Amino acid sequence: MTIHIGAKPGDIAPTVLMPGDPYRARWAAETFLEAPVLVNEVRGMLGFTGTWRGNPVTIHGSGMGMPSLSIYANELIRDYGAKTLIRVGSAGGMQPQVKIRDLVLAMTASTMSTPSSGMFRELNFAPCADFGLLVAAEAAARRRGIGVHVGGIYSSDVFYDERPDLNEIMTRHGVLAVEMEAAELYNLCARYGVRGLAVLTVSDHLQTGEALPSADRQSSFGDMIEIALEAAFA
Repeated sequence: MTIHIGAKPGDIAPTVLMPGDPYRARWAAETFLEAPVLVNEVRGMLGFTGTWRGNPVTIHGSGMGMPSLSIYANELIRDYGAKTLIRVGSAGGMQPQVKIRDLVLAMTASTMSTPSSGMFRELNFAPCADFGLLVAAEAAARRRGIGVHVGGIYSSDVFYDERPDLNEIMTRHGVLAVEMEAAELYNLCARYGVRGLAVLTVSDHLQTGEALPSADRQSSFGDMIEIALEAAFA
């Protein structure tokens, strides 16, 4: 048990999927895991452990933003021995070839600041995904015939952005999508020497203004969960 996670020793699996929304964690666990058990509900941040094709898996919410994810990822790795952490969530598309419902696999994650920025000081550390997970996730998406894009993303520390100039610069430099958590996840995975990946469903688009209807989100997010699980155990 830690300050933010009430799970007992052995309750957390070595492989953890991390959606931002704790209720999405519940939905994913009940939909994709066998015999899921609630292992954490401290502060309403739900975590469940079950099995997928015989492999133990925990699906645990991260909350919104890098500071929140940093708390849970630190404790999952440091105190519970998690070895593979995969963020599963939504992102806003930033390139014309990135379509609604496509998947973005974050090879790198740029950011203006993270909870780890103070540690790096003057160093512009470039966090990246685990290559094995990245390759396995791309192969799983292509087998399913799902549009998939591999490349750099931007992890923002604000949701209501007031920097159209920054968006234009990132688009010009090939940034595929924007979200709010992956850069700090990759920092922590590098620090602790564990595997990390962000598998993201494009739910809206910054250029076109399109957005995935709420009724369609569950099926699209389901593909993302299955691809993350296949990549973890490839």
